[in-house]
Amino acid sequence: MQDSNLPGSPELVTFGESMGLFTAQDSRGLEYASTLHKSFGGAESNVAIGVARLGHTSGWFGALGKDPLGDMIYKSIRGEGVDVSQTVRSVEAPTGMMIRENTAGRTSVYYYRKGSAASRMQPDQLSASYIAGAKILHVTGITAAISPSGLACVEAAIDIAAAAGVKISFDPNLRLKLWSLEEARGVLLRLAAKADYFLPGLDELKLLYDTDDNAAIFASLSKLKAVSIVKGGPDLTYVLEQGNVTEVPYFKADNVLDTVGAGDGFCAGFIAGLLRGESAVEATRLGNLTGSMVIQAVGDWEALPTWEQVEAKLGNKAHIER
Repeated sequence: MQDSNLPGSPELVTFGESMGLFTAQDSRGLEYASTLHKSFGGAESNVAIGVARLGHTSGWFGALGKDPLGDMIYKSIRGEGVDVSQTVRSVEAPTGMMIRENTAGRTSVYYYRKGSAASRMQPDQLSASYIAGAKILHVTGITAAISPSGLACVEAAIDIAAAAGVKISFDPNLRLKLWSLEEARGVLLRLAAKADYFLPGLDELKLLYDTDDNAAIFASLSKLKAVSIVKGGPDLTYVLEQGNVTEVPYFKADNVLDTVGAGDGFCAGFIAGLLRGESAVEATRLGNLTGSMVIQAVGDWEALPTWEQVEAKLGNKAHIER
């Protein structure tokens, strides 16, 4: 990507693979489903959309095939107010795809992303000035897992951000369908050591640190320079900052319909809180709220709340139907 004629950088910059998403509309599973619902998903684009809906500027870039799925994803993310000016459209590689089914209350995802345009991203495609002009760079372990060049892009982006004083947010998003735990452990912990904000789930940490002992996990996290935000406690999120642990309670979800996207919803709220000048604890409270709102509707990103909806929830304003 060229640095010339760039727009001003948004407050949040993130990048990764967004894929076409097809969901079986049948509880008997994909094998017997007669219809599929078409959408798209990607942890990083979900976060970018969430931050934009919460009233802040965000930019997402990646590589998409020059194909119908790529067109749909590009236009949809742009339509949510996210800057996509740095996205590459490839004529040589396709847009990735994933298919989801839900059988007996269990969700399974099948990925078709090998050789995708995103998996071929290279560090020399990154715009240093675009990243350096942001306030926060958000990266995930998914991009690191999809290919060696994906990992190289994550590491290059982190180096650019660190040199420019841009805060680095890292969600490990451990996906064992993409790599083994042994492969993931070394890479994800290395990246966590470079972050300013580390956003893991407690279950992920148990795997990464190979222990079920929360005290041992927190002791390991305390050695990082990052503020660690640990999701998935017993009805709460832990904030570890300068050796102190603060417990931030969840917001009660009245009607849980779809837990997919909860983590991205949390990240969007947390980052929006930081951009609003809130402390890590205050930003975590906002993240808990946005995460709880996401799971009360169906979709990876469609249920991400606007700031107006968050304000209404915080103020317990009554909904006026007509």
